[in-house]
Amino acid sequence: MTHVGIFYGGKDNGSTAIVAAKIQGLIGTDTAAIHNVASASVADVQKYKFLILGTAAWGIGEMHSDWERFMDQLNESDLTDKKIALFGLGDQKMYPESFVDGMGTIYCRLQNKENVVGFTSIRGYNFYYSTAEKDGQFVGLAIDEDTQHEFTNQRIREWVKQISKEAGI
Repeated sequence: MTHVGIFYGGKDNGSTAIVAAKIQGLIGTDTAAIHNVASASVADVQKYKFLILGTAAWGIGEMHSDWERFMDQLNESDLTDKKIALFGLGDQKMYPESFVDGMGTIYCRLQNKENVVGFTSIRGYNFYYSTAEKDGQFVGLAIDEDTQHEFTNQRIREWVKQISKEAGI
């Protein structure tokens, strides 16, 4: 039974979609479904007990533009009983002052922050500032395909194991 919804903003063949597919592969295609927020709806969100929300960095660290419309819809939904995990892509070398800020923006705009699981360590990253950092941790999984692509698969595996435990998948 599918009870995990993976929602991402970005191109269907872009890095964020590829990371979403890797997450789905580890959770299982029978358990998790992927949605691009460009065409997703509140009805899609309501189908799932656990939401995984991901965004690419857009411009100078902003969340993908498709998230603007979808965030309003998401916050109109009742997320009280849903677990939520976040992932964000960014480039810490080119944008060290706004690394994975899109993920931080999604977190800031969520009404049910107490439902967010999957915080990760900032160790191993080299950046100056990120809105996705709270109390020495990222609010989700930070991926840098530009300068640390060799760590992507390991970080995803460890994070999926973590969120599976924290969300009770």
